[in-house]
Amino acid sequence: MKIAFKYLSFLFAILLVSCGNADDDVSFDINHGELGQGKEPDDCLGFEDNELLLSIQNQFISLPGKVSILFRVSDLLGNPISGLTASQFTIYEQGRNDDCFNTISSSESLARISPNSQVFNNNTLLVLDLSNSVLENSLDELKSASTSFINNVMPSPETESFKMAIYWFDGEDELHLLNEPTSSSSELVASIDGITADISNDPSTDLYGAVIKVTEKADDLISANNENGIIGAASIVLFTDGTDQASRYTEEAALKAVTDADRNIAFFTIGLGAEIDADVLADIGRTASVFAGNKEELETTFNQISQRVSEQANSYYLFEYCTPKRDGSGDNNLVIQLTHGGLQGAVQTEFSATGFTGGCE
Repeated sequence: MKIAFKYLSFLFAILLVSCGNADDDVSFDINHGELGQGKEPDDCLGFEDNELLLSIQNQFISLPGKVSILFRVSDLLGNPISGLTASQFTIYEQGRNDDCFNTISSSESLARISPNSQVFNNNTLLVLDLSNSVLENSLDELKSASTSFINNVMPSPETESFKMAIYWFDGEDELHLLNEPTSSSSELVASIDGITADISNDPSTDLYGAVIKVTEKADDLISANNENGIIGAASIVLFTDGTDQASRYTEEAALKAVTDADRNIAFFTIGLGAEIDADVLADIGRTASVFAGNKEELETTFNQISQRVSEQANSYYLFEYCTPKRDGSGDNNLVIQLTHGGLQGAVQTEFSATGFTGGCE
């Protein structure tokens, strides 16, 4: 029997937390087992249990006969998988006259992984704790680490489908905007350079409020994309050197915001020093969390997260092929199988061939 994906989170959860070596202070949560709009492949195919997860985000058809599937790929631990090519996928179709699925030739179907910028946007929201403890003790190191993060994450050349915004928080009931979403890394770096020690008027730390507010902003970005017919994803990267001191919002409310957030929002946390609550930050950073024992390790930890953020953004694929099914065949089942690094995964969906003819390119 196939693995019941929704229970994987109870079987594979891991927490790697220590206090000294930044290379070991990484907590990676697992994929929540969601197949998006897809489902497990039919048993007639005889596939083994999925070792890779293909989560369908959206699908659409276009005449004369093209089927397009936007999906995300991860392993069972939720680690995103980037750099895949069309040759690693096998297509299976099942029409109403088929007992099981038939393999569709990748070459004859013109299967390809296409640039997804027209149907997919990704936003990274960098959220910095600029409370008094940071401004007095580790501002220079934070600015250096943030600059490195920006340069590692932002694609070159620039693309409008990938943007980053920078926010900061202190003790005020406000998530301060440092730089609005932009595809310009130089603009983002300039904003970081402009942070001064007197930027804050409230020395406290409203950590939970920052989590709630930035989650709302990420949800709004994804909703705005959806209204324009574009699939959106977002990565929230939050840095802090302490715990919530303002007590304006509860831990429960912050964690609920994370839990209830759109599934296409990834949460990363970076903690610095001995005053953080590693368990809370690991819960907030449901995708990954990293902890630096001292400010000299800060850039290393930011670079660890930057790699994960880049992989997360590049783990979305637009897979397109020309189906041999034609008008009159009705609804057809489709299975996409991936083989990668000796592992396999597959997902099933369906499409209507109404109006389909030959001539697809």
